[in-house]
Amino acid sequence: MTTVTEIPTPAVRGVRLLPVSARRWRVLDRRGVVIGHLRADTVAAGIRFRAERFDLAAARMRPIGSFWNAHEAVECLRHLR
Repeated sequence: MTTVTEIPTPAVRGVRLLPVSARRWRVLDRRGVVIGHLRADTVAAGIRFRAERFDLAAARMRPIGSFWNAHEAVECLRHLR
């Protein structure tokens, strides 16, 4: 079973992923603007990638969606701008 610390940085075209921790990346578009965060969680069936955005009013991360691959999670962040 893969542990969270063994998750490599996913490669997604059109964005840059900057590691924030062993299981979280800041997602930047081509201009360098932060469009959200990507978090990897290990579950019984594999690795789930969660798209998140920072909610300034609540001062916390707000979940956007949970996906089986990083590309879908990033696409979700792109389309919800």
